[in-house]
Amino acid sequence: MLAQRILIFLASCLLVVLAQMTNYLPPLPPWESGVSGVRANYLPPLPPWESGVSGVRASADATPEMVGDTLHRGMLNKATGYIQELKRREFSQYIGETVPQTSITPESIQKTLNALARQTGKKPAVIYAFALPDALELVLFAPESKAENLSVPAADRATLLAAVKEFRSQITNPRLRNSKSYLAPAKQLYDWLVAPLEAQLQAQGIDTLLFAMDVGLRSLPVAALHDGQKFLVEKYAVGMIPCFSLTDTDYASLKKAPVLAMGASQFSELAPLPAVPVEIQTIAGKLWRGKAFLNKDFTLDNLNAQRQKTPYPIVHLATHAEFLPGQPANSYIQLWDTKLRLDQLKQLPLSDPKVELLVLSACRTALGDRQAELGFAGLAIYSGVKSALASLWYVSDEGTLGLMTEFYRQLKSANIKAEALRQAQLAALRGEVRLENGMLTGSKGGVPLPPELARLGNRTLSHPYYWAGFVMIGSPW
Repeated sequence: MLAQRILIFLASCLLVVLAQMTNYLPPLPPWESGVSGVRANYLPPLPPWESGVSGVRASADATPEMVGDTLHRGMLNKATGYIQELKRREFSQYIGETVPQTSITPESIQKTLNALARQTGKKPAVIYAFALPDALELVLFAPESKAENLSVPAADRATLLAAVKEFRSQITNPRLRNSKSYLAPAKQLYDWLVAPLEAQLQAQGIDTLLFAMDVGLRSLPVAALHDGQKFLVEKYAVGMIPCFSLTDTDYASLKKAPVLAMGASQFSELAPLPAVPVEIQTIAGKLWRGKAFLNKDFTLDNLNAQRQKTPYPIVHLATHAEFLPGQPANSYIQLWDTKLRLDQLKQLPLSDPKVELLVLSACRTALGDRQAELGFAGLAIYSGVKSALASLWYVSDEGTLGLMTEFYRQLKSANIKAEALRQAQLAALRGEVRLENGMLTGSKGGVPLPPELARLGNRTLSHPYYWAGFVMIGSPW
């Protein structure tokens, strides 16, 4: 009897030592289960080497290094678990509250993509891009093949982020709007981010790409990446997701959904937006069924009241919005009488019932800043909506008016939101959306311009500055 007790004592000591060596809390031994003060059937945290495998929980201790290690070793199940946990933790820390996440595996992603392809007639794939110190790691999830990882050593983190900065600078520089100086970095980034996966994408007939980007890449205008012959948007509809497990994958058509359009054209501290009255009246009156409210009627109280009367699936806000460095409270959407901070976004009545699409038509995000990028990339999460359409930089009034009105024209016939955005961007690229003789001409007609824009004369909106900054965030469906 004494010998048995000694063996039990030694076994317990050994388990404690092993736990300290591995940071792994082992299951309680049978003789301690149900003891007062200790939970019976206690499920301990998974050890790092078992995290992320099919059907089990991702490790709360996941790090980018662990992602890189498992990818290099071909352990995609584990890597998927680590990736989802990293993304969930990152957004949770930013907003200061826990973002729930469901268990997900490469197989479950593939199954969901297959189901959505059948429902929508559009074939999606998901590309995770991890900018590690020594290489860019790409993970492809597609409907008809197993998950695949490719490493791009030439695109180490420093080199990659420098190219992203140069690319966006070339597109947004007002002095370069008549040039194609952006093509060189656009081609280089395409070669790193898309070209390694191109054969697989073409073999499966993929037509929609969802990018889950790493820090520093979320402000990349992927639609304007260029293969030397065509822009990415000429080949695929594109969108940005925080990660697949934080994306609403339910599908609903918006072809007959009413829109609530609100906006402000005059501000006490910000630049005026003279195209806004035309924008919201055209969208909610001529192109789409809905209601429009301008300036003094654009308040939080009125937005709440209108959503209570009618649960509009589309909410369009034509106003200044800024995704700025620092805490969520630094970023805001400008209403008529107040700034609605990002950490107050849930005050908007957007999640019950859930808004299918939130549009911010005059916003911008700080380039390269981690917090600003998190605010932009997580817009659908924070606001509680399914999808959001917003811009990476402040696009000119005429560019915003042109892209937004064309987007709603295309939304009438497109199967998914990301395809409607793609068609609007293509119309701008091809010169079908342009300013001509005091009119904004689109693919299916035109609208009179306000005097401030009519004075600009005739011009096309084909340069990527005018269309590439608009991004579908969250669900592309």
